[in-house]
Amino acid sequence: MGLDIGTTSTKTIITDGKGVLLGAGEAGYPLDVPQPSWAEQDPDLMFEAVLKSIQEAIQKSGIDARQLEAIGFSTAMHSVIPVDADGKPLMSSIIWADNRSVAQVQRLKDEKLSSSLYHTTGIPMHPMTPLPKLMWLRENRQDIFAKAVKYISIKEYILHKFFGRYIVDHSIASGTCLFNLNTLAWDADALEIAGIREDQLSEIVPTTHIMRGMKSEFADLLGLNPDVPFVVGAADGALANLGVGAVEPGVVAITIGTSGAVRTVVPKPLTDPKERTFCYALTENHWVIGGASNNGGLMLRWFRDEFSFPEVEEARRTGKDPYDIMIASAKEVAPGSDGLLFLPFLSGERAPYWNADARGSFFGIGLHHKRPQFIRAVLEGILFTVFGIGIALRDLAGPAKEIRASGGFARSPEWRQIMADMFGYPVHIPKSHESSSFGAVALAMHAVGALERLEDVNKLISITDRQEPNIEHAPTYLELYSLYDRVYHKLKDEFSVIAEFQRRGHK
Repeated sequence: MGLDIGTTSTKTIITDGKGVLLGAGEAGYPLDVPQPSWAEQDPDLMFEAVLKSIQEAIQKSGIDARQLEAIGFSTAMHSVIPVDADGKPLMSSIIWADNRSVAQVQRLKDEKLSSSLYHTTGIPMHPMTPLPKLMWLRENRQDIFAKAVKYISIKEYILHKFFGRYIVDHSIASGTCLFNLNTLAWDADALEIAGIREDQLSEIVPTTHIMRGMKSEFADLLGLNPDVPFVVGAADGALANLGVGAVEPGVVAITIGTSGAVRTVVPKPLTDPKERTFCYALTENHWVIGGASNNGGLMLRWFRDEFSFPEVEEARRTGKDPYDIMIASAKEVAPGSDGLLFLPFLSGERAPYWNADARGSFFGIGLHHKRPQFIRAVLEGILFTVFGIGIALRDLAGPAKEIRASGGFARSPEWRQIMADMFGYPVHIPKSHESSSFGAVALAMHAVGALERLEDVNKLISITDRQEPNIEHAPTYLELYSLYDRVYHKLKDEFSVIAEFQRRGHK
């Protein structure tokens, strides 16, 4: 069994020893935005979703739950939950999408602390990370900060509910900006900056660490053997690479769903002199480097909802998917959208710019541009972002030899073709289930000896499609990417001005 706690839902899958899906379950929960730029979730609602998704997966698989040989665990990164002495949350979980600590991040940059922290912890300074969130709590919620006995992630919260222990894997820990990549321990300097003690954090263990002895109330509820090996697992991004088989040097995984990410695996911790990429642990011999973008398929949904009324109306009349109609119209436009660029920073940006103040822009609009050009520019703009991350990975780890793509966008041949043309490499589409939950399955198999090497996961994965690049289009995309990057840097200061104006509102 592999379970993955994501931003909008928890997904659970059960496979046999050959990776064949036997059953799947999913249960959702709300994302709360109590103030602009804040993002929180209720840990107890998420725990209920974990239970429901496990029950549904077991029911649909038709197996006796006591037959399970191992369970693997994946979660989203960067969440912070202050808890009291009884393990009860003192507030909602502050998740990765929360930007309330912008001022703390800027202060760390101004004080020249962000670079040293980056090269120690592998995390570019950004409001998503727990360190500045802890600073914000200390400075703005002293009532909670004084009561907190522990600061934990959603994974640690679930594990404590199941087993009564506070432990965290190397992978989740490596996303906190508090974890030293070289010592595999909490970093004293980072803790001092955050204003917390080491005993307020969980015990650090490898991602293959096995827990047994689940509390009887939950084992009985789920029908599990309480001593089934429960493999602590890793973060969702690292496990997404494993889930599509991108664990060998030169194999790059690109995921575009609501947001996007580009990642590859290297044998030891690796940071970027230009601070464009993150470095997360998978195992002690597998380190995931790459970058995540805030702005993936969410941009296309925004354009559909706000500007594509004719396509939405046609979809109602014909029963087609409005996205299919939009993309079909964009397919008729030449690469480069007739000189229209889209900078897709509607919710700030993470890699490669790590700028929460970045804002979206259409650049180069002329009277000759119609809605199909705007739609194609949105598609290309999203891919320019991941292309920029790909350039950073090439600089660090050498050229890619293969791209493996997943996420909702991978279902679109047109979008895949733009990616292949832009990167200049074939794009492979693995037949896999939810990549992070399948990665959790594979890591659990490895931990209990059913998969000798992580790289053997490829024996469980087949490639269902392959998109070849059209090399005639590559020069156009290289020229426009260079312009896209220059436009960002020319507007960087102005983004900060308009972002501050937006935060002030009408005051």
